[in-house]
Amino acid sequence: MNLIATIIVGLIAGIVASWIMKAKTGMLVDLILGVVGAIVGGWLTSLLLGVDLTGGLNLTSIIVAIIGAIIVIAVYRFIRRKA
Repeated sequence: MNLIATIIVGLIAGIVASWIMKAKTGMLVDLILGVVGAIVGGWLTSLLLGVDLTGGLNLTSIIVAIIGAIIVIAVYRFIRRKA
């Protein structure tokens, strides 16, 4: 169930983070970056706080996933500019 919740939260986070970052990457890329962002956000919170905050479908998980997705979008933009 945790993986399914992470995917759903990541999909939401990808759309919101894309809107915040004004990314013009397309819906599919937004969704992929959101799921990766949710995983990155969960990893960062477990690394920094000792607790994975992306454990379910709640507001905390969505906020952490959005922050992770923003980080992933920033890295994606940096890589795209270098290539």
